[in-house]
Amino acid sequence: MAQLGALVLSNDEEFRRRASAVLRAGAVPIGILEERQVTTGASEPDLVFVDVRVDAPAGLASIERVRADHASTIIFAIAGATEPDLILQAMRAGANEFFTWPPEEEAFRGAIRRAASRREGALASARQPSRTTLFFGAKGGAGTTTIAVNCAVELARHGGRPTVIVDLKPGLGEAALFLGIRPRFSVLDAIENIHRLDREFLRELLARHKSGLEVLAASDQFDRPGPQDAGAVEELFRILARTHDHIIVDAGNSIGSCTLAALYAADSIFLVTNPDVPSVRNAQRLVERVRQLGAGAERVQVILNRTADHLLIGPKQIEAALGYRIEHTFPSDYAVVSAALNSGVPLTMTNHSELAAQFSRFTSAILDGREPPAPAAPEKKRAFRGPLYGALRGLCSRYRIAVLGAHSAPARERRGA
Repeated sequence: MAQLGALVLSNDEEFRRRASAVLRAGAVPIGILEERQVTTGASEPDLVFVDVRVDAPAGLASIERVRADHASTIIFAIAGATEPDLILQAMRAGANEFFTWPPEEEAFRGAIRRAASRREGALASARQPSRTTLFFGAKGGAGTTTIAVNCAVELARHGGRPTVIVDLKPGLGEAALFLGIRPRFSVLDAIENIHRLDREFLRELLARHKSGLEVLAASDQFDRPGPQDAGAVEELFRILARTHDHIIVDAGNSIGSCTLAALYAADSIFLVTNPDVPSVRNAQRLVERVRQLGAGAERVQVILNRTADHLLIGPKQIEAALGYRIEHTFPSDYAVVSAALNSGVPLTMTNHSELAAQFSRFTSAILDGREPPAPAAPEKKRAFRGPLYGALRGLCSRYRIAVLGAHSAPARERRGA
């Protein structure tokens, strides 16, 4: 599902801020448009939220104007109280939904899902709906880029649909290096020309891999993209959704303003963690940060990378610590990954290892619209309880990671898409 563009019309700045936060916190990815983007024709809104709480006549006039300019847009009228006459007037003006502020959460989410389904139905006759999949790591070296690149290559090779990978890591992006290509342009060129970035211009900025994958390489500047570029990054994903069926994002291992813009745009957010104390600790903090930012915690899914049978921190304990089930696990195979990296050829194109097969299964699930399958758990072996075990317990206690304690909260059941 491509990100929906939402416009909030109100003279109350605090209402616009709170409404934007409510919209972005749900399972449907939503980007907030500025009024000038719509009035100049730069963006077409999928949803418009009109504030009729204080000045109902002006709000109703806004609804009529939006309906005249955007016939297929879903319009929400937001009032201060349920008044039958106002509801009738709003519907006659062209509103599709009517809610009081603040809205009842479940009913509001249901209305957003209906609007998204209606939009997907309208797009289905024209082209395959776009899907944005974001990978970010619990720490540096977690294997995020390896997973993102190989997933993108598999989608491009076997999906038969336009696929692009966007490297958002400033200064140290490695997606192009993993693919063995030398791009002329980067994501910085795209966001600096965002107001004239059409299909033809975008095609010039993208590097092409022999698998069919297109690449928007990372910036070579350590401070760009930065906070000042967040709005342009969000607009970039809206443009890519019109030209590509699959958008893969390598977001690194930190949440800044630009990463947050990508989180808002993503249909699926894969948090890549390793089965060690620092990774699990960081994963806990990142999950909590996503929840605080209202960036769609319902879309977060956990990938456990570099697993081995003798792990002291098992999958069930990690699930209890994070409050999320592990959606997929990838085995540890340093020699295979290292050889692929040094050759600049993704292992899914040259290798027949179990790790390559896992990438194929993982990508097939994304193509089929299913959640990636969790492989069968290895036969449980008795953990070694030597000096390292005691040290690990101490670290877990020190960092307040509840992976080995008896009072861990049960893993949260994954919600359906």
